[in-house]
Amino acid sequence: MKHQEPNLIPRDRFSRRLLLVFGLALCLPFTLQMAAADDDEWRKLHREVEAGRIKPLGDIMDSLQQDWKGDVIDVDIEKEDGRILYEIELLGPEGQVAEFEIDARTGEVLEVEGRNLRSMERQ
Repeated sequence: MKHQEPNLIPRDRFSRRLLLVFGLALCLPFTLQMAAADDDEWRKLHREVEAGRIKPLGDIMDSLQQDWKGDVIDVDIEKEDGRILYEIELLGPEGQVAEFEIDARTGEVLEVEGRNLRSMERQ
């Protein structure tokens, strides 16, 4: 006699849909809470920019484009050791990717990582 595992997923379509709706309903409050937390974080960052404590992303991008060639493929903002940092990735003219870590308060480029970076530097 073969032992069968219990089937946790209902076989009929209605019950499966009901289970899916119930599962989604359980997840919704957590999703809304995470979205609200993200929204609050962006509001705090906006206030920091308005108060002049950090530089606007547009200013950072203008400065970066003056010294480097490439198209922006990713922008992140992070807090590290009490500092707010912009992390910006550029796609260079030869297909290389360069990542820049920039102090959001001063606009100083703290770190550049990537290959064949010389071809991305403006003269």
